[in-house]
Amino acid sequence: MAVNPAEGSAVRLARRLRSLRTDGFAGRRLTQGELAEALGASVPLLSSWESRTNPKPPPRERLAAFATFFATERSVAQSPFRVLPTSQLTSEERTRRDELLRELTSLRNGAQGHEPGPTAEDPFAGSHWRFPVDQDITIVCSALPQEYLARLAPYTDSTAPYYVDLYRFADLDALLELFGQLRAANPLSNVRVLSPDEVKADDYTSHLVLLGGVDWNMITAELLYRLDFPVRQLAWESETEPGGFLIGKGEGEQRFAPVLRQENGNEILESDVTLFFRAPSPFNEKRTISICNGMYGYGTLGAVRALTDARFRDRNENYLRTRFAGITTFSIISRVMVLPGAAVTPDWTSSDDLLHEWSVPGSTNR
Repeated sequence: MAVNPAEGSAVRLARRLRSLRTDGFAGRRLTQGELAEALGASVPLLSSWESRTNPKPPPRERLAAFATFFATERSVAQSPFRVLPTSQLTSEERTRRDELLRELTSLRNGAQGHEPGPTAEDPFAGSHWRFPVDQDITIVCSALPQEYLARLAPYTDSTAPYYVDLYRFADLDALLELFGQLRAANPLSNVRVLSPDEVKADDYTSHLVLLGGVDWNMITAELLYRLDFPVRQLAWESETEPGGFLIGKGEGEQRFAPVLRQENGNEILESDVTLFFRAPSPFNEKRTISICNGMYGYGTLGAVRALTDARFRDRNENYLRTRFAGITTFSIISRVMVLPGAAVTPDWTSSDDLLHEWSVPGSTNR
């Protein structure tokens, strides 16, 4: 009897998933109930993936969760078992995850009637913008002050036919860049965009991403004040006093500020300074807070593009993984070169761009 190649691959995938559950951790055989709880699935659903007679291949997002779970013994170190955030995996665990994900994806492709074999690596594997499946993400973006909104009328008048809701935000280029990355990296998660005055209590307990500095984003200002964080952002006071990031006090004080020059009576921004900060949330230890801001919009965009720009994100992600291995609370201050209408993505491996870094050794999500 002829064998359907797709059916064969589906059975092989089901067998492999079952073997991971029963033999994936030496000396520990997981029940379907234990694994289903860790993956956020039901037992009947898990059973359908492992079926010997009529297997149903899991979605790719589920395969990513399988690969992450079985990449580390720490997944079953405590009860209930759980899928660790990829940001907490060691370099060896990430390698194991990526290899396992490629294997499972190849089997799934065969089960779907595609030619089995090597597949493109998950472009968001190990990304600091990849969060566990189905966890809400809230972007809080700086809002334009009223005097700026007035200049954009009637586009900011909700009663006008030309109304554009997004015009109320100050960092639209950074918002567009980040929103696309978050939606692509977390297809099963709800990604919301709010202005600071729209944030409610429940939003603080999601993964919180703050865009924009202390001048126009009061949530950024409040959290920088509340967090045990040695970096202060000075408010932008005037064209000649554009603020900056301040570290330390007294003789040991360091200040990192934008660089401007006078040209034909105009202020020209040569470079901005930008902050990227990541830590477990003080409001929900199972979620994170990320801050991307600069003294100007160029800096905020630079903080975002450091981990989204296809030419630099792998390099910068690898730097974070090696420099802050096992650490979940850290920050980087870098310089963003500014050309007419463009922010040049910072390279955190370059001493020309990297200005300051800080971390809490041993910090972990519990």
